[in-house]
Amino acid sequence: MARTPGQAARRDPDWEGVRLHVVSGKGGTGKTTLAAALALALAAEGDRVLLIEVEGRQGIAELFGIAALPYEERRIASVSRTQLGLPAGSRGGGEVFALAIDTEQALLEYLEMFYKLGRAGKALQKVGFVDFATTIAPGVRDVLLTGKACEASRRKGPDGRRSYDAVVMDAPPTGRITRFLNVNSEVAGLARIGPIHTQAQAVMRVLKSPETAVHLVTLLEEMPVQETVDGFAELREAGLPVGGVMINMVRPPLLDAAAVAAVDGDHREDVALALGEAGLGGRSRKPETVRAAVDPLLDPLLEQAREHAERVELEREQRADLQQLKLPTYELPLLGEGVDLGGLYRLAGELKRQGAA
Repeated sequence: MARTPGQAARRDPDWEGVRLHVVSGKGGTGKTTLAAALALALAAEGDRVLLIEVEGRQGIAELFGIAALPYEERRIASVSRTQLGLPAGSRGGGEVFALAIDTEQALLEYLEMFYKLGRAGKALQKVGFVDFATTIAPGVRDVLLTGKACEASRRKGPDGRRSYDAVVMDAPPTGRITRFLNVNSEVAGLARIGPIHTQAQAVMRVLKSPETAVHLVTLLEEMPVQETVDGFAELREAGLPVGGVMINMVRPPLLDAAAVAAVDGDHREDVALALGEAGLGGRSRKPETVRAAVDPLLDPLLEQAREHAERVELEREQRADLQQLKLPTYELPLLGEGVDLGGLYRLAGELKRQGAA
């Protein structure tokens, strides 16, 4: 069941026990924005959260207004419940760290870890081996990217405690998310034994465990919704753990249900009378003068009402299709002024209120 913005002041989170949150969505739906908002929401209870980017776009740095992220884990934000517009908690604020994974550096790190290549790895980098390897064997690239996220979600410090309470991955778009995560099948033809095979098996154990959830971001539009429905079907078929539906950029209805239903009728005279009573006919009280003043407004207003009614009906149909998935669903408002840092914290507060974190 969908939970709309601002519905609940506080509720238990839907994803208790999940440590790796994978966020995907069709291009243009705002998946990077909601991945960052989810990381803030998860950290607000006093936790440490790692936000990972795998596509090399530096979208996280742009959202937080910071310099391009290097290939190292770096603290980018602190957050508390009060910053999200929620009552103060007992544990104080938390921290969000970020990592932009560089495929080349990750492969060199991998070669050093498993093959002890050291300087030889640097030499391979100079002759273009890294680009060659990840081009002819894209499955290896995905093992490296997902492996880094899985390692971070399981990593422990000297005291035996987890380094991070949660990891959020800003993943590739819905159209290739299942293939990206299903690394075991991707590398099966490349390596049936050895370190790459072992790494792929370890990654799949994490990705298919209850500690992982794959959330999909969508809009209330036909193509993103269909891609979301298909995406969840593919994830289930591959045995990957499905998460929630994040509906982004939800616009508030300007007309109630009765007004929407009435749009199809002939209401020119009613609208003209209402405009005149509102004073849009000027100071004159003569009916013909008032009518002459409001007439140019009638067609544009009625056309806007019809367009709004059509959009409301389309959104109702798309929302019904998403409800058929029977998954936790979160609705995030359209921020008319765009998503700045303040807007990002606002979206995090909405996700927190609705139980996504």
